[in-house]
Amino acid sequence: MRKILVTGAAGFIGANFVYYILKNFKDDQVIAFDKLTYSGNLANLKECEGDKRYSFIQGDITEKKDLQNAITDQITHIVHFAAESHVDRSITGPEEFIHTNVIGTFRILERIRELKWTEQGGKKMLHVSTDEVYGTLGSEGFFTEETCFQPNSPYSASKASSDHFVRSYFHTYGLPVVTTNCSNNYGPYQFPEKLIPLMTINALLGKPLPVYGKGDNIRDWLHVEDHCSAIETVLAKGKTGETYAIGGRSERTNMDIVNQICAIMDELHPEGKPHSSLITYVKDRLGHDFRYAIDCSKTENELGWKQKHTFEEGLRQTVEWYLANQKWWESILSGEYKDYYKKQYGN
Repeated sequence: MRKILVTGAAGFIGANFVYYILKNFKDDQVIAFDKLTYSGNLANLKECEGDKRYSFIQGDITEKKDLQNAITDQITHIVHFAAESHVDRSITGPEEFIHTNVIGTFRILERIRELKWTEQGGKKMLHVSTDEVYGTLGSEGFFTEETCFQPNSPYSASKASSDHFVRSYFHTYGLPVVTTNCSNNYGPYQFPEKLIPLMTINALLGKPLPVYGKGDNIRDWLHVEDHCSAIETVLAKGKTGETYAIGGRSERTNMDIVNQICAIMDELHPEGKPHSSLITYVKDRLGHDFRYAIDCSKTENELGWKQKHTFEEGLRQTVEWYLANQKWWESILSGEYKDYYKKQYGN
């Protein structure tokens, strides 16, 4: 039986991972750990509350006492999602990204070093990172586990630093750690500032659909459930000290995404005119990386992981989820997000 501590568990990917474990691994226990910042929402975990294998601890990964309370001798595995993750916010306010992503990861590593974690003792920490640490690609090629780091935003620089700390604690102290770097996730419970929920909700409300630059930046898209299955696979089978790339093999330009969402909304929520008429081009993001794409052959071939969702199927399911869960995102839009949105995109 595994006793898994999930940091950042009330966030988008963390909450989906908690559900994935409880649904598919009946002998496991899950302790959800979250600071509950603007993107950490207990409503994301509401369906877990009746499960005796689930418990929640509110805490901050940068605080030693909080980690001592959460990471006890009984914990067998840690899946570390907790991070400030939005590039735009890192550009306007980078300090919190350094504090959470770098110092927070360091505190976790120090805690498991204090507890003398070893692979032989059945322990493992999985550090969840991003493909953005690799920088930007041209029109050809892919990121792999061997790609050199060239982060281009405060967010990606903070994640690259945390990746280096994890690697160094394996080589220096022999800690049982493993790292994953994934492409762009999408699916249920994603905070509305991200591209797919932002465009879906704005289309439903008849608001402008703000597209950076010409919308020709390319991302590789990965359904969150496929990401969760990959993380569990790495947690169970991944070799300590190694890095595993997780991608969706679904490259799309931002404009492709927005146009597909508009077409789905035209069908599911028709208005007097096409939703594409709401598209508005805004000033491009500073240092906007052109293209991300991951070659996940190592994860597939060595660990046997395969994704299940096609992008078209997953995108439609995601749009349908936001249409069916209006109360969930309305509560978010009424809070701090309103001020952020005005600052980022105007009225």
